[in-house]
Amino acid sequence: MRFIHIADVHLGARPDAGKLYTEKRPEEIWNTFERVIGICQEEQTDLLLIAGDLFHRQPLLRELKEADYLFSTLTHTKVVLIAGNHDYIRRDSYYRTFRWHDNVYPLFDREISCVEFDGLETAVYGLSYYSREIPEPLYHGAAPEGRQRYEILLAHGGDDRHIPINWEELDRSGFSYTALGHIHRPQAVRRNRIVYAGALEPVDRNDTGPHGYVKGELTEKGIHISWIPCASREYIHLEIPVDEADTAGSVKQKIRELLNEYGNENIYKIKLKGERDREILLDSLNTDDLGNILEILDETRPAYDFDRLYRENAGNLIGQYIKNFEGCSRDSEAWQALCEGVDALLANRR
Repeated sequence: MRFIHIADVHLGARPDAGKLYTEKRPEEIWNTFERVIGICQEEQTDLLLIAGDLFHRQPLLRELKEADYLFSTLTHTKVVLIAGNHDYIRRDSYYRTFRWHDNVYPLFDREISCVEFDGLETAVYGLSYYSREIPEPLYHGAAPEGRQRYEILLAHGGDDRHIPINWEELDRSGFSYTALGHIHRPQAVRRNRIVYAGALEPVDRNDTGPHGYVKGELTEKGIHISWIPCASREYIHLEIPVDEADTAGSVKQKIRELLNEYGNENIYKIKLKGERDREILLDSLNTDDLGNILEILDETRPAYDFDRLYRENAGNLIGQYIKNFEGCSRDSEAWQALCEGVDALLANRR
């Protein structure tokens, strides 16, 4: 039995509102989802497992229709989905009344329910969220019931506020595979058996690294899975060294070269580190023409010759301030305070 496991698609999300690339992101997320549907059709995948948060918020009726149309194009694949903490089943949710295509099997109960596919010798278990947070361990005691040869748990959560999970207990439960959602970074809790697919596309600045889906196969010999990257962009955090020889122009060139190296389609958070010429200002560096830069953090410090400054100002407030920090190391918070304080005192004197 061959399956694809996705989670945290977040259709309808608008990451980084206000940035130049924001307008493209909602469509890119839909396009990646559509691409996975196309892969299921091309490879005649048996099951598409969606482990919660297909939508970023309460789905609009037209959005459900669009998703269902894509599911309807699958001539072989069965789709099983649950609602997560973002698209939880609210009292007025369209999830309650929407009529899905006949190859779609939502597990929308509050408690664990099951759908069976006799032709695949597979049973899939799962439950859905009816509130944003569920601190109760609803998967406690969950176990396969011996309905089919292969038995899969579709689950969403794993932290204190979103259905905490006892991993040791789940590992002993006997499920052939547990398809997890909620954590956006792909990871295996138990190799090949208990797996977070991660978000299909990054939707938050902390969703660093590649994103994609899990492709797996269950046979009488066991299970084999692989993780497939498919996101159109990545969030990448970069640290750029700065020294006394740098100017605003040279720092901008360093950023340009790194973005060319890592890919101009990606989205960047950049941190500037080191000691700069105190006359050079980097906190208002204009990088609009460089690409998709989410944020630049200037953590540089002005490069001061404190021995010379102390000699020149031994009889005034600046000299006294420098003396108070005598002996502090360059990588300490005290050194940072020394640099910032001297910078302010010198600025007031200008």
